[in-house]
Amino acid sequence: MACDTHDIARDRFMLTGGLANQGYDWWWHSFTGHSEKTGEERSFFIEFFCINPALGKKAPVFGQLPLNKELGTWPSYVMVKCGTWGKDARQIHRFFGWDEVEVGTGTPFYVQADDCFVCETDLIGEVNVSEQATQAHPEWMCDGGQMIWDLHMDKQIPFNVGYGASTPMRSSEVFEMYWHAEGMKTAYDGFVIYNGERFRVDPATCYGYADKNWGRDFTSPWVWLSSNNLVSNRTGKRLGQSAFEIGGGRPKVGPLALDRKLLGSIVYEGTPYEFNFSKPWTGSTTHFDCRETQDEVIWHVELETFNAFLKVDASCPKDEMLLVNYEAPNGDKKHNRLWNGGTGTGRVELYGKRGGSFFLIDDIAARNIGCEYGVYDEDL
Repeated sequence: MACDTHDIARDRFMLTGGLANQGYDWWWHSFTGHSEKTGEERSFFIEFFCINPALGKKAPVFGQLPLNKELGTWPSYVMVKCGTWGKDARQIHRFFGWDEVEVGTGTPFYVQADDCFVCETDLIGEVNVSEQATQAHPEWMCDGGQMIWDLHMDKQIPFNVGYGASTPMRSSEVFEMYWHAEGMKTAYDGFVIYNGERFRVDPATCYGYADKNWGRDFTSPWVWLSSNNLVSNRTGKRLGQSAFEIGGGRPKVGPLALDRKLLGSIVYEGTPYEFNFSKPWTGSTTHFDCRETQDEVIWHVELETFNAFLKVDASCPKDEMLLVNYEAPNGDKKHNRLWNGGTGTGRVELYGKRGGSFFLIDDIAARNIGCEYGVYDEDL
């Protein structure tokens, strides 16, 4: 299966069987809008995060409450997570008990929680949390603010990881964490109102992205880079039919940890190049280094196969990023330093191979890079 093959069945609700009792499933969306008043550019994210539905109660169950920690009570809820990157970056959360949620478990999927709705093509909702409420409820793990949105989505370029997230691999629950990016390049159309200011989200300038993850646990280290705001440094041409994506860290196959493995793809003006460790016959190899300085997070990634070589250097200022918050299905909050941003910049170099020698396909400037890096507290 080619890495640019659409497969909306992988976007379906996955919390069945064992994952219903110990599992998470989320749909992530990120994009850029422009203020209708000032023209200011601002990057946003919206996520529907589901956890442990079989343990559900009428009200949300929070694993971070001291009493629940003491009793070993695991979390169970749907969290609608939204916010913005850049100066004064914020994450705002709204929680629902499972009795308040309707889930379409077929293909295509949908999740409805009061006035918050997501499906394959539409994204609607509102989250409003006061600063006083965040101080009174640290178990909400969020900032104060208000965000309202009404968006249509067109997922144009996917990253399909192939066999690793296929039906047999999903059914066996062999991996701790699965990934599918149905919209490595996604055109969003609509609006966001953030703290009273209205932002227009236009398909041509949103540089949108949409993916999902699901499983029993997260990964450490956690690495992610993606952008479709790409311009050739060789020609100055905007690459409108291109996108790249890198993700992974230390995936687990059953009890076995595969150290420092990444999945990657770049679609260059319609031509896909895949770097996938689960396809050893392609000669896929990975090298990456991620680090923090006082002011920024820096990524260096090299991916290679028998046919191509991809090098990505990216960075993002810490004062435009978030330390993003999640709790695991077992109630642990392992990631307390997971940097998450959407305003990264960088350089992408794509090479082909011919007769054992490299040749440059393009040298690319990337903006609006979605980016993450973090490790568990125990790995620091």
